[in-house]
Amino acid sequence: MGVRVGPPEKRGEGWFTGLYAAEYANVVRYGLRRLADADASAELAQEVFVVAWRRRDEVPDRSLPWLYGVARRLLANHWRSRRGVPDVLPITGADLARVASSSGADTTVGVADVRAALAVLGELDQEILRLIGWEELTVSEAAHVIGCTRATAAVRLHRARRRLAAAMSERPAQSRHRPVLAATREEL
Repeated sequence: MGVRVGPPEKRGEGWFTGLYAAEYANVVRYGLRRLADADASAELAQEVFVVAWRRRDEVPDRSLPWLYGVARRLLANHWRSRRGVPDVLPITGADLARVASSSGADTTVGVADVRAALAVLGELDQEILRLIGWEELTVSEAAHVIGCTRATAAVRLHRARRRLAAAMSERPAQSRHRPVLAATREEL
């Protein structure tokens, strides 16, 4: 199933502690962008790391996209089990729940306009744009998270950017800003 990167005995407590220290804050921020409160985000991160410990022989060296994929599947399973509307924070109100030490992508001028435009897009469009723009993943890494090929992710990203640009152009002229999600790390 997963990529084997070494025997489990080389992936002991020290390895896990390092992984946890390096990626915990990123996984919590991933959750904050999708859930209504910080406690739920921290709980999600804990569940992600439980899975990482149990499946440590499958965790690739570049672990963050793999951890985001686990978080995405845990959220999907939770929402399916509730069989209702997910208790997520609307993307336009996510600024209220953001922690003070958030990344620079969240603090860019025009974020409110981008969030409002994102809110009218479909969930898949929002997810690919968030993974590339906010989580700063490459297209290949985002493809791993959402479970598709790189080519499929690139096409989804292209279409999502087009729809985001169209949604941004429909905003009133005084609040219009250029989308901050217009380039990937590779393109910068």
